[in-house]
Amino acid sequence: MIEKTDKRDRAKLFRDRLLQAMADARETQSGLARRIGVDRSTISQVLSGGGARLPNAQVVAECAAALGVSSDWLLGLSERPESAADILATAVEITAAPRALVDQQIFDWHIEAAGYKIRHVPAGLPDMMKTREVLQWEYEPSLGKTTDQAIGASEDRLQLMEEARSDFEIALPSHDLHAFAHAEGYYAGLPAHHRRAQLDRMIALHEELYPSLRLSLFDARRLYSAPITVFGPMLAVIYLGQNYLAFRDTERVQAFTRHFDGLVREADVTERDLPAHLHALKAAI
Repeated sequence: MIEKTDKRDRAKLFRDRLLQAMADARETQSGLARRIGVDRSTISQVLSGGGARLPNAQVVAECAAALGVSSDWLLGLSERPESAADILATAVEITAAPRALVDQQIFDWHIEAAGYKIRHVPAGLPDMMKTREVLQWEYEPSLGKTTDQAIGASEDRLQLMEEARSDFEIALPSHDLHAFAHAEGYYAGLPAHHRRAQLDRMIALHEELYPSLRLSLFDARRLYSAPITVFGPMLAVIYLGQNYLAFRDTERVQAFTRHFDGLVREADVTERDLPAHLHALKAAI
């Protein structure tokens, strides 16, 4: 049921909010009148009137635009003074995604979400679980001589991320781990001894960090997911390759969280079954 507001109350609310917006913008009646192209007396009548009459739609819109607020807020139809475009700009952010192990933006997001659960669907094997040899093989073509320096910096940042006491839950397509173990596709040419050592590291990390670190595998033929990370209740990020698309509004963060939880719920290999699965992959190398 829609609650109707008395016309006098709405007119008073408009005057109060217009005065507030003018004060926040440090704008005078004369200054506002000049900016919207009306006589000063028009603004004076709007602010001093005690009746139920509101100014026409054009004056409302011009005042809102001049003062950087929304018409809906001035009229009492919204509790957010920002315009729809400003709300969207705040809720959605596009940032660069450099080719790096743990770039500064990702690191900052992890620190911001310290203490919350991090839900992660990586673009490949999770960097934080890789051996130095696998990182060297993977990143040397793009980082060149700076690979060792990048790996050292990433290890320091990963340690800080672990010390932030956030739980990490990772969902990985099962075919990606299979391709890694068999040196197929992206992992073609990766030596067998590096692959065995990597699987051993994943087994050791599971034994050491479970349940703070959990990894499950889902069938991408039944369920698909783009690379995403959900930083607790505050932020959800899609990895596009050269950019991150980050969402901060509650509704979308919750939607990403439900999507991730669905991947875990439908996983073919659960976190408890993971060690046996890793041992089997290693034996087949």
